[in-house]
Amino acid sequence: MAPWSDLTFDVLELITSFLPFLDHYRFGAVCKNWRSVSKRRQHPPPPQLPWLLLEEDKETGKRKFYSLSEAKNYSIEIPELRGRYICGSSHGWLFAIDIKIAGILINPFTQECYELPRFPAYGKDTDVTTLIEKKPSDCVKGYTFEEMQTLLVFKAILSHDPKERSDFTVMILFGEFHTLAFWRPGDSSWTVVDGPKRRMEDVLYFKGNFYVISSMNGLYVVDFEPEPKLRKVGPEIRIEGCVLQSYLTDFDGNMLLIERYGRSSKNNRIDTARFTVIEIDLEEHCLYECYDIDDYALFLGRNSSIAVDSSHLPECKKNGIYFTHLTESHSGDEFGFHDLGVFDMADKTISTFYAVEVFPRRVDSPVWFIPKRFW
Repeated sequence: MAPWSDLTFDVLELITSFLPFLDHYRFGAVCKNWRSVSKRRQHPPPPQLPWLLLEEDKETGKRKFYSLSEAKNYSIEIPELRGRYICGSSHGWLFAIDIKIAGILINPFTQECYELPRFPAYGKDTDVTTLIEKKPSDCVKGYTFEEMQTLLVFKAILSHDPKERSDFTVMILFGEFHTLAFWRPGDSSWTVVDGPKRRMEDVLYFKGNFYVISSMNGLYVVDFEPEPKLRKVGPEIRIEGCVLQSYLTDFDGNMLLIERYGRSSKNNRIDTARFTVIEIDLEEHCLYECYDIDDYALFLGRNSSIAVDSSHLPECKKNGIYFTHLTESHSGDEFGFHDLGVFDMADKTISTFYAVEVFPRRVDSPVWFIPKRFW
């Protein structure tokens, strides 16, 4: 048998097609030849579970990650993320805000980065972004800059992977009402999308359009021409009970609305009680409640919602919804801090997959993240 180091390029490349992120990383560390093969990976990666991006280690400055497939923590040196608050994850890229309220879009494992323009004002009377140079250590309308770092942008998503398409769009939910705004490469500022003055819950890029769901369960599509505005679409959606958060998901070409319901717990907090899943048929103008999602698992949080086929991933709970806690500084500990787990669509129970006590108050939200572009 020939030595492993003498295997031909095409054989080695075929081997990498079966390797998930961590094994691909280890493969490239064996020798120079194998590293060169790993850099030129032509095959799409096999199905993999998202990682959970955690807080920064205060002593080392390294960023903590949790591998769900290995049930193991990793601390990785990513200088670009030091001191930054993570407000979104999409297509393997992260959105991060520093203490000066400046934002970046970054692939953490290749260090490719886009600097984002100054964000729009948080609210009518709280334009922290124009005061940052004048009073960098003051409180603005009751908020410190550390709090503004976590409050300004609720969520950010991408239309496409910037490595695959240069004409991508970044869409954010920002400010008091989670107003919509977008940026494209070459733009000098954010463009605010005109819409109703109500809180927006989630945004989804679906079949060439951006859709957003409001706190009143109104579904809107973004019309970019002639002026960017929200236009209401879809059937009327009614809700019952205490909905903590609404999510939109692209589920194999179907749009799903996932409602997260809460209940009061013994420690006077409001924790997640259950989820309902509704398919929205835009063409037929109909709603269909989904009672199971077969072998799939959904991963919800401040990331672009992720659907994973778990049929070949035994470590993943199929027909389950993995969720992270809701962390906004102004919401207080009583509203969902330390509340993360996995909801079983079959028996309607919630179980844990990670020790929730590790999350102190007002730290980075745990964000689901699928690593891409390994080298």
